[in-house]
Amino acid sequence: MDSFNAFFAAMARAPFDPHLRFALFYLAATILLAYVIWLARGRPRTFLTWLVPRAVYTHRSNLVDLKLFLANYALGTIGVFGALVFTPLIAYQTLTAIAGASGSAFTLPPVTPTRALITTLIVVTVNDFCKYWTHRIHHEWSTLWPFHAVHHSADVLTPVTVARVHPVETVLRNIFSSVVVGVAQGALLYGLIGRIDLVAIGGANVIYVLFNTAGSNLRHSHIWLSYGRVIEHILISPAQHQIHHSAAARHFNKNYGSIFAFWDWAFGTLYIPDSYEELTFGVADKAGAKLEQPHPSFTAAIMVPFAQSWLALKAKLPTRTQPPGTDPATDP
Repeated sequence: MDSFNAFFAAMARAPFDPHLRFALFYLAATILLAYVIWLARGRPRTFLTWLVPRAVYTHRSNLVDLKLFLANYALGTIGVFGALVFTPLIAYQTLTAIAGASGSAFTLPPVTPTRALITTLIVVTVNDFCKYWTHRIHHEWSTLWPFHAVHHSADVLTPVTVARVHPVETVLRNIFSSVVVGVAQGALLYGLIGRIDLVAIGGANVIYVLFNTAGSNLRHSHIWLSYGRVIEHILISPAQHQIHHSAAARHFNKNYGSIFAFWDWAFGTLYIPDSYEELTFGVADKAGAKLEQPHPSFTAAIMVPFAQSWLALKAKLPTRTQPPGTDPATDP
């Protein structure tokens, strides 16, 4: 009963939580930005039918998105995912190790606005680096791809698609980020800041507030928004993330970045469109032919990845071979 109460209480707070993309302020900013885009494109039809097309929002794929969103939100509310975030512990252990290795006592330097801003930028950059590599690994490791394929199997994109994530992927991402970000925070504690004070708005990291205000909800949508070639070497635009979801072979394994594009630029996975591209979303074979929907229901989205991951793992395991003359099928 307490878990149910916690879930419904969290749902009631969600529209006003600046940590969530679905907060009313971010949705209002998204609608305003979409309205400007609609005007710039000559008002192709009524704003509401352009913003929320029935074919997209009543699609069966979007229903699976909504169910996964509710399931993941419920798991997060009761602390399943939070229990696997141990960044403060890693930061403390790192701080202790550095202080011990230096042989000098650690004293807290004063926290200043400049130090807080530097900390904010570094923590966001390190966290984005973690997201790039966890995202890329989920694409390139055959045992992990089935879990991430749940996200990519969306046939249509809506803001809720951001939560179309298998819980196993969330667990792995939390563990990896906790270790890497924890080490970075421990080093910051010792060498620069003293304690982790971030520049925040309403308790949320100011960088993420700006990110969510500036169109993050358009990334999973039918609305194309490019930042232009120069900026798209630095920041991932909604158009670039939509390309990442494309079923076309030329778009495979591109634009893994979350906020920053320079990780893709540095590691050779950046794709910048020259102009608008017509996209088809979903999973495809190596030639870019779209496959039949592997997750037509919530149950399939949860269960199918386990079976596919096990098959991928079995294919990697060494095959046992018998010495000549020991096979009962061929022995006389």
